[in-house]
Amino acid sequence: MANTFALILVAVTVVTGLVWLLDRWFLVPMRAAKARKAQEQTKAPLTAEAIEKLMMEPVWVEQCKGIFPVIAAVLVLRSFIYEPFQIPSGSMMPTLLVGDFILVNKFDYGLKDPITNHTIIETGHPQRGDVIVFKYPEDPSIDYIKRVIGLPGDKIIFRNKELYLQPACHDSKVCPELKKIDTKFIETGAFQQLGMPLEHYSEQLTTAKSHDILRNSFIPDRVGQYYQQEGQPVGEWVVPEGHYFAMGDNRDNSLDSRFWGFVPERNLVGKAVAIWMSFEFDRPEGSSVPKWIPTGVRFNRIGSIQ
Repeated sequence: MANTFALILVAVTVVTGLVWLLDRWFLVPMRAAKARKAQEQTKAPLTAEAIEKLMMEPVWVEQCKGIFPVIAAVLVLRSFIYEPFQIPSGSMMPTLLVGDFILVNKFDYGLKDPITNHTIIETGHPQRGDVIVFKYPEDPSIDYIKRVIGLPGDKIIFRNKELYLQPACHDSKVCPELKKIDTKFIETGAFQQLGMPLEHYSEQLTTAKSHDILRNSFIPDRVGQYYQQEGQPVGEWVVPEGHYFAMGDNRDNSLDSRFWGFVPERNLVGKAVAIWMSFEFDRPEGSSVPKWIPTGVRFNRIGSIQ
């Protein structure tokens, strides 16, 4: 759907732009020539009203010229600067909630062709801890949002709901050791899943910043469904070059790299940087109000994403 919208946006921009050029280079001179010819064929000078009528743009030209600058600005903004997204599921709770509307920075990870997602100009790469939007590797028509856990060359282990990380060595004389990622318990019960209280933790993925995660102690790890990388035990992965390992913050309710593998760099869309609006959709059981109509606005959620 995202690619279809991008294709439509590009097509409308091209068509309306061509109409604008056609009018500027050919139709305006043709109308001017028509006005001069009419002037030559009449003995009295043409009135201003008559000249204006002869020079008047066709309706389809006027509409295309009015649409072109607006749609071109939207194309540039959406393709190369920022794109809005809506959070449809709870896989990134508590960082992102259903009903959050976010802005995704499109230029941090390279300027990309809006249709093929091919990188035109490289500007940077994801860092560990970034919240990223990417094309789901198993169906690129779907946009996913997860947190970067592993960079190229990193070793990841996820066992008994604990995360272990060994950063890539990069030919250093002293390579980093495999270490368990520090977590700090916050509370239980503020968030729920299927009526079960979730455990709320703070996770220190990098020394620069931490983020919050949720665990469901009632659900065992789905080890049998994990993606098994060739040459690695189940639950252990080494991130290939040009790829990333991504996980949801709601660890027991997230379909992520643990289950389908790695995110290719070519699939990256951008970095989620801010929540610009957040709506509540909770309503009493049996309510006749359609589910897509918000029941409130969560102003306290507006701001940057950690």
